[in-house]
Amino acid sequence: MALTGVLRPGFVQVRVLDLEASIVHYRDRIGLDLVEIGHDGRAYLKAPDEFDHHSIILREADEPGMDLMGFKVASEDVLEALGQTLSESGIAIEEIASGEQPGLGRRLSFIAPTGHRFDLFASMDLSAKGPMIENPDLWHDEPRGMKAQRFDHCLLYGIDIDATAKLFTDLLGFKVAEKAVTPDGDTIAIFLSCGMKAHDLALVRFGEDAKLHHVSFRLESWNDIGHAADLMTRYDMSVDIGPTRHGITRGQTIYFFDPSGNRNEVFAGGYDFYPDNPVRQWTADQAGKAIFYYERALNDRFMTVVT
Repeated sequence: MALTGVLRPGFVQVRVLDLEASIVHYRDRIGLDLVEIGHDGRAYLKAPDEFDHHSIILREADEPGMDLMGFKVASEDVLEALGQTLSESGIAIEEIASGEQPGLGRRLSFIAPTGHRFDLFASMDLSAKGPMIENPDLWHDEPRGMKAQRFDHCLLYGIDIDATAKLFTDLLGFKVAEKAVTPDGDTIAIFLSCGMKAHDLALVRFGEDAKLHHVSFRLESWNDIGHAADLMTRYDMSVDIGPTRHGITRGQTIYFFDPSGNRNEVFAGGYDFYPDNPVRQWTADQAGKAIFYYERALNDRFMTVVT
């Protein structure tokens, strides 16, 4: 698959109520590296298997949630072209100068119809502690916590998910990998891919805009999901559901909350996606099995608690 447009999720900026407690959660429990505390007071973190300077930003605030999600594109030329495409389609674009975040180049920022802010960027400094590239060992330091390999995706809630999905597919080149629909054919949830993963961004219809359902981290195996569950019990972390498995995407998963109430996911597995694949579809009467394949029933908290 030629990667010539949007490459992948690059970073997410999350609002937290207590920065120190949140650093312990994301660094020591999930297993990220703390890169730095910026002059802006934000904490910048990355997973050990990521090359870029950072992928998770924590900003202390009065309420939890997501400020923005950034996607990395293939080049500055692609960034210019996508910005022009968005502008010509009536999407207001704000340019953010290089250096607003440490190590990050200039960005083009826009608000999607669901009220979420997304940034596109082409360049970010490489981490001083990225994966080895010459005679590479598996890691620099022994993995800690849940051993997260990378920031993987976000699931976001909003009203007009059709318009947001259309923006990403028609203007940014994403593909629909999977969706859930009502008997009338209306979309309940949609899973979008810009590469070869089952999803890089997921959207669920909800009565309020600009809501975060979860930030997800990739683990290596089902055994690591079990290890994560052990840690959640050891440290009395708030667990939503799991370990279990999705029907949608087939991912093996467990959901839990950070100290501010933002939902996290760690998952492993899932199918490979290619852009010529047919769209996989679930009907509303099978929603329980689609979300939680083993339980075959929905968890009310999972469907309604967002930040």
